[in-house]
Amino acid sequence: MNTSATSRLPGGRNSTAEKLLVAASELMIERAAIEVSLSDIAQKSGVNAALVKYHFGNKDGLLLALLARDAATEVSQLEYLISQPISPTAKLRLHIGGIIRAYHQFPYMNRLIHYLLHESSAEAADEVSKFFVAPLLEFHRRLLAEGVKAGEFRKIDPVLFYTSLIGACDHLFFGRHAMSRATGVGPVTDEVCREYIKHMEALICGGMLNQKDQGAAATG
Repeated sequence: MNTSATSRLPGGRNSTAEKLLVAASELMIERAAIEVSLSDIAQKSGVNAALVKYHFGNKDGLLLALLARDAATEVSQLEYLISQPISPTAKLRLHIGGIIRAYHQFPYMNRLIHYLLHESSAEAADEVSKFFVAPLLEFHRRLLAEGVKAGEFRKIDPVLFYTSLIGACDHLFFGRHAMSRATGVGPVTDEVCREYIKHMEALICGGMLNQKDQGAAATG
């Protein structure tokens, strides 16, 4: 990933920049919100708030670097997963679980994506598209093509697939507040995350059976 956001990521574990990112991440998790002030981040990190500008340019630059950091692990695993000598369906299941776990590990991630894509600058939106959206779309394109070639998947548009999977994650973690008000459901716990992975595996994999397999399932 060669973006200005990632170029601002800290190189050392004890760097000032990393302290700021860790503090911002912890505050967002504690408060279940991305609306944290620079003074709060500075106080939690023990770093002068003025250093945010030095390391990240401004608060949005810090948020962009935080999202790039958190997305990097999942994105870096895509090439590894696509190269594994396992079936496309097995890769698909692993990918579904990995994406949902990433959202669970960083519960503010989807809000950051929304904010940086739609409420920040055009430059920030371009960077999010480069280091998060584009790699995922390309991975989906390759995985779906591999599954069709192997006879495991019916032909599916990668953009629609991306929308379905990421949209499902987005609504679980972003729309949870609305659901809690309407139905009284609780927070996304580890158990909820595990059940959602099972649900999405069944839903997506079931819907991706090729026409031959669908006919066999219907007559069986």
